[in-house]
Amino acid sequence: MAKQPPNEQPATDEQPKAGRKKLFILLGAGLLALLISAGVAGWFLLSGNDAEPADPVAAAPVRQAAIYQPLDPAFVVNYTHGGRQRFMQVSVVLMGRDQAGMTALTRHTPLIRNQLVMLFSSEDFETLYSPEGKEQLRERATLAVQSLLEKEIGNPVVESVLFTNMVLQ
Repeated sequence: MAKQPPNEQPATDEQPKAGRKKLFILLGAGLLALLISAGVAGWFLLSGNDAEPADPVAAAPVRQAAIYQPLDPAFVVNYTHGGRQRFMQVSVVLMGRDQAGMTALTRHTPLIRNQLVMLFSSEDFETLYSPEGKEQLRERATLAVQSLLEKEIGNPVVESVLFTNMVLQ
């Protein structure tokens, strides 16, 4: 019968032990890498800059809803143009976003109406026919109302003066 060499039997016993050792080393290294990456991710998430919120949607300022204050009755202004009597009728609405400011604005409605009548009556009737002329008048009305309210209540309050109806005759 054939004898087995004595060298081969111990080598087969050592091979599974070496394979297990390599397996434990690889599993340990993987576990260590996982723990380090989790620690780094946690550090970045928890030690962010406190001045800047993580959510950009929450960082954006919330824009308040528009509040509209009509100036009733409509303004009627007369002009003399080319020897003829002409008229302009304008319905005006003031738009703002501050409820307290818009409430304070109602106390100064006579001043605002006076300012707008003076502005409307000083316009050239010919320029009001074009869309650009109407838009320029609207922008000047906005600036006039804002400057008046800045003097009276210390806050321009009105974001825009809107013309809801305009008739030129």
